Amino acid sequence: MTQYLISMYQPDGIVPPPEFLAPIMAKLAQLTADLKAAGAYVYGNGLADASSATVLRADGGEVLVTDGPYLEGKEHMGGFDIVEAPDLDAALAWGRRFAEITGLPIEVRPFAGIPAPSTGG
Repeated sequence: MTQYLISMYQPDGIVPPPEFLAPIMAKLAQLTADLKAAGAYVYGNGLADASSATVLRADGGEVLVTDGPYLEGKEHMGGFDIVEAPDLDAALAWGRRFAEITGLPIEVRPFAGIPAPSTGG
């Protein structure tokens, strides 16, 4: 099994009101339960607003510290899940469910060169 990063990109700006987000969060909780039941769930979490990021850059013998996201943009990674899947098609099927639930752009990417640990099940 290979591990895949499923990244969710959300627009910067005002967070939708709770009455809009509540049904989406309920569907995401069900998706997480489905991932766990299938033995595909490794880890997942949302991220704080991109403006809370701190960027470290090596410059000669120093490391410069700056506030804000690494890239300026209108969208930033808002959350992610790591799943185990037998192949890309299976990982894309999970990613498709995230896209359908959230309406957000979803990126599915395998981890490189790191053997996936066995989930024991």
